[in-house]
Amino acid sequence: MRKKIIGQIKEKKIIAIVRGVYGDDCRKLTEALQEGGIGLIEFTFDQKTPDDWKRTCENISMVCREYGSEMICGSGTVLTEEQVRLTKNAGGAFIISPNVNQRVIGETVRQGMVSIPGALSPSEITDAAEYGADFVKIFPAASLGAAYLKAIKGPLNHIPLLAVGGVNELNAAEFLRAGAEGVGIGGNLVNREWIAAGEFDKIREAARRTIQNCRGEFTV
Repeated sequence: MRKKIIGQIKEKKIIAIVRGVYGDDCRKLTEALQEGGIGLIEFTFDQKTPDDWKRTCENISMVCREYGSEMICGSGTVLTEEQVRLTKNAGGAFIISPNVNQRVIGETVRQGMVSIPGALSPSEITDAAEYGADFVKIFPAASLGAAYLKAIKGPLNHIPLLAVGGVNELNAAEFLRAGAEGVGIGGNLVNREWIAAGEFDKIREAARRTIQNCRGEFTV
């Protein structure tokens, strides 16, 4: 199963990052993203508000139940082994973290999910890979630019990298050309103002534009 999800991430490439959206808004958002061509979605844990962790897991369960293989989902901002297990119990397929934590990576692998920790330096990236990460998230990617990722890929071309942090529909293709296996896009795609206004058509169109801009970089 892990190999299948790894392949899906490499194929679909764009992960929509969803923060603080729940219930019916989450359902409408997921539908808009799916209609726009996005097939990967991350629901983040709010570390300041543990009471919302249950709602994050409810999002994951809803997507797994209602969208099946059309939308692969997992959790983000995962800092603890407990959050790994919560994601697994909800049906999530991957774990994304902002940092490199050997215990979190190990628990993710033990639970049969794909591990995607966040790192910045070559040392952090290689540590993450040695701990068992399937991908390493370069974060914050846009602050450093695609040139940094390309430079990292020189000596570390055996480690699959994702670009996250400030990535949008205009610069996503740059990171893919630089060697990223995929990108994560948050507020530049999952626009909170559009959600609050019920303008899910704008999210659908933003998803389509993003995919169109990256199409030449997709696996065919």
